[in-house]
Amino acid sequence: MLKPAEDRGGPAQPLLTVRNLVKHFPVRGGVLGRTTAVVQAVDGVDFDVAKGETLGIVGESGCGKSTTARLLIRLIEPDAGEVLFDGQALGEVDGGLTLSELRRQTQMVFQDSFASLNPRLTIEDTIAFGPKVHGLADKDARARARDLLGKVGLNPDLFGRRYPHELSGGQRQRVNIARALALAPRLVLLDESVSALDKSVEAQVLNLLQDLKAEFGLTYVFISHDLNVVRYMSDRVMVMYLGRVAEIGPVEELYANPRHPYTRALLSAMPSMDPDRRTQEAPIAGDPPNPINPPSGCRFHTRCPFAEDVCGKAVPALTATKADPAHRVACHMIDAASGHSKAGSLA
Repeated sequence: MLKPAEDRGGPAQPLLTVRNLVKHFPVRGGVLGRTTAVVQAVDGVDFDVAKGETLGIVGESGCGKSTTARLLIRLIEPDAGEVLFDGQALGEVDGGLTLSELRRQTQMVFQDSFASLNPRLTIEDTIAFGPKVHGLADKDARARARDLLGKVGLNPDLFGRRYPHELSGGQRQRVNIARALALAPRLVLLDESVSALDKSVEAQVLNLLQDLKAEFGLTYVFISHDLNVVRYMSDRVMVMYLGRVAEIGPVEELYANPRHPYTRALLSAMPSMDPDRRTQEAPIAGDPPNPINPPSGCRFHTRCPFAEDVCGKAVPALTATKADPAHRVACHMIDAASGHSKAGSLA
């Protein structure tokens, strides 16, 4: 029977450590198809994910959320940077983590529940496939598949022999979750995994994810554009803008006291049922700049109401606030020595 991999570094060691992660996609053109420009999808991202926590990642479309997730699981290769899984780097000669081991310990649930499933395989075969590839006998793999179907609220006698087209969107997403758990992973990446579902089904799947996290001791990286869902699911939240981290911190601290102007704009745009709290004016104007030629310095300065000369010249460091060292912000108004007229005002 497949079991979760051994905890190497203890609870104090992050399950995931990411340093200076970079991914640029070439843009080709002309008769010879030469590289004419690059899209800076992820450009120097740093963060940790503690064992047993849920890190939420938010930001506008094109900010690099999904690319970051795919880099973590090596669906695409990074151009630079370091990713450590429980202290191990991928491909190290001495005691390193192989790609097969990384894939077994890290699973991903995608947004499109139908495209994620093989239409020619039954649900039971779909869930059993991964364990069989990793050496589990057919009988044991099928028993695990049936057990996991029950865990995600689908009767294996009713759903095991069905095909993906015979299930609703919510049921297919439950199957994808069961398939992700079939290899007993330690980390599950959830990329917009509930955004295609209606609200009643979304709530059921979110509660299911919380229950499974507690039962199996999982760690989540939860990517979503829905700030309310991220608040419900996450222990910490990372805000991305144009390929970089703008702010990261504990969920309640970040939502109650957002420091970065971009984070404030995102939160002020959240829908509210309270008429007194509804936004009357757009919190930020315009679209994000082109990632092929992003602004110099702070990438948000072209849309920021507090932008000054220093913002266009120097890249702000991810700096801890005085109130909470775990709450870090990449803004010149945090750093008292930045030269901004409001330097230190957000600290």
